[in-house]
Amino acid sequence: MPAEDNLQILLNDTRLPADLKQVAQKVLDGERITFDEGVLLYEKGELAYLGVLANYIREKKHGDVTYFNRNFHIEPTNLCVYDCKFCSYSRLIKQRGEGWEYTMDEMLDMVKKYDNEPVTEVHIVGGVLPQYDVPFYAELFRRIKAHRPNLHVKALTPVEYHYIFKKAKIDYASGMKLMADAGLESMPGGGAEIFHPEIRDQIAKDKCTGEQWLQIHEEWHKLGKRSNATMLYGHIEKYWHRVDHMEQLRQLQDKTGGFQTFIPLKFRNGDNQMSNVPESTVIEDLRNYAIARIYLDNFDHIKAYWAMISRNTAQLSLNFGVDDIDGTLDDTTKIYSMAGAEEQHPAMSTKELVELIKQVGRHPIERDTLYNVITDYKDFEFAEESKPRFYKLPVVN
Repeated sequence: MPAEDNLQILLNDTRLPADLKQVAQKVLDGERITFDEGVLLYEKGELAYLGVLANYIREKKHGDVTYFNRNFHIEPTNLCVYDCKFCSYSRLIKQRGEGWEYTMDEMLDMVKKYDNEPVTEVHIVGGVLPQYDVPFYAELFRRIKAHRPNLHVKALTPVEYHYIFKKAKIDYASGMKLMADAGLESMPGGGAEIFHPEIRDQIAKDKCTGEQWLQIHEEWHKLGKRSNATMLYGHIEKYWHRVDHMEQLRQLQDKTGGFQTFIPLKFRNGDNQMSNVPESTVIEDLRNYAIARIYLDNFDHIKAYWAMISRNTAQLSLNFGVDDIDGTLDDTTKIYSMAGAEEQHPAMSTKELVELIKQVGRHPIERDTLYNVITDYKDFEFAEESKPRFYKLPVVN
């Protein structure tokens, strides 16, 4: 049944409370919902109701299309000067024996390993250490672009940029211009966590504030560049903290239009300082995707990571506002596996990912970083391969 028909049935349901019916009518009319209505959806919106609204918006924007890309991921280090309570990935400098610190040459060797593969993007993000500074990253970006000019460099979060710009004594605008000139082409969305200081100070004290995170993205957008945004949910935050986070993103997007994709990131409690906090249920995960799709009306895309939430949940998410499940994997990204994600050794070929999308009646499209179509897999016939090829997926995008 068409998504609009499902929404009309919902609006004609006499059992639907008036406040929820008002939100549904706004969705049908293409009107923006308010902060209080966002909180209302979290407090009163049942899964089926939210799914109807979110899928209507998703299909109005993208039809049945579901995007993925082929990229690889470089994590320069898992050592970090910051001590985020939710992080299972990083190790403090005093735990150096449990970590890694790649040299520039080692990272370039990782790039060269993919010279004969049809990847379109390198995603670089990791811990924060003093030796990874402005000159280091500028030179790394230049050398990557010199080696493979058509490879899109998506790298570093505001957490890293704030630290290296402060160390270099340059402002955000100058720093982002310097990075762009060196070859940086887009920014991932990591490090956002929860913007409100009431929560941020408890889980990620000392690293860049929510305001600083937004300021760095704004400076990047002023250069005509694109970036993504995330939200770490399902820990100690309240529903209104999530809405406050999305409201700040929505306001900046109104101002700059520079965000491409919003990625809700599920808190995982494995091997970190918040292991006592229970994880959200699959139902709550799907509700969160749906509300994000409804609230962030000026974001084109909502993304889910199948490796983080499982293949089955990723398939379900495609009916709750999600239109992008990112990419294929080759079992090298560690940020979520170290926190206890379902996929401890994730690997999926392009053929398997395409079939995953098709199994739930969606239309698979391979994209580049900026959502240009590379291959339409709707009627694509795969040749028999003796050895499937695997590609890496960034897990904090």
